[in-house]
Amino acid sequence: MSLHKYKQFTQKHAANVLLNSHTNMDFCMMQHKGEIVEHIVRQSGYSLTRLTNQLGKSRRWIYNAFENPHLSIDYILDIGRVIHYDFSSDIEELKRYRHMAAVMENQNQVTVENSAEFWKNKYLLLLEKYNEMLEQQMDQ
Repeated sequence: MSLHKYKQFTQKHAANVLLNSHTNMDFCMMQHKGEIVEHIVRQSGYSLTRLTNQLGKSRRWIYNAFENPHLSIDYILDIGRVIHYDFSSDIEELKRYRHMAAVMENQNQVTVENSAEFWKNKYLLLLEKYNEMLEQQMDQ
């Protein structure tokens, strides 16, 4: 990233932080996701050629992605997976996405625990009935 582009990035980032005090939605709309991703990718030292090969994309695609202020969350997650970076600390929309995923995971865990408890109780009731039947047969 050239010095000029980096200055533009930091100025936009600072402006986004100031705008964050208004609403989170405004902040998400103002963030240039492509520039943030480009900055992190270049900072990571990960080769663009290697990145595009692992994503199955062209170098032109990655440059277009860097220029896209509304880069898809799916692409951001894919890039993060390849370079081993979690963009949720940099992109507001991902923070909400991660938070929602964590909440859903907790709900699923509770459901699984309740489900396990249900089946355990059902098993114990059947086992008690089976033992009663065995006792009755032994008495005869």
